[in-house]
Amino acid sequence: MKVSVLYGTETGNAEMLADDIRSALCGKHDINCINLADLDPGALSSETFHVFVCSTYGDGELPASAKPFAEELARTGDGLSGIQFAVFGLGDAEYAETFTHGSLKLAELLKSCGATQVGERMTHDASGDCLPEDVAVPWISEILNQFPVHSKEM
Repeated sequence: MKVSVLYGTETGNAEMLADDIRSALCGKHDINCINLADLDPGALSSETFHVFVCSTYGDGELPASAKPFAEELARTGDGLSGIQFAVFGLGDAEYAETFTHGSLKLAELLKSCGATQVGERMTHDASGDCLPEDVAVPWISEILNQFPVHSKEM
């Protein structure tokens, strides 16, 4: 299965988690890892499963590297029919009112443009006791196991 791990980051935490996910899935899937700052929404393919890893910045905003992608997606509107994705949010629950809102906003935008979310949005609390990869890797592995073909061809 082709899998793209796409990350939006402000300080590099989402990038590190995206790389951890890529490493964990490498060998089981045809996988790449891309900063959202380097991706045009038109490049999303229905032949690839997309895993978005997104932090939250400021008052619940998207991080800097996700903003150009989101702005272009909002400008071009729909056109993501056939795109399947999962989303993982990073945040700090000490900021309860905006906890992981960056990933929430990104998921809502993708769905409003016709993409289909697979599984529930998973989040990680930076104030918690566990590492983000300890939550993210089992979560995405379970989601990918939902697909009938577990090979590098999708």
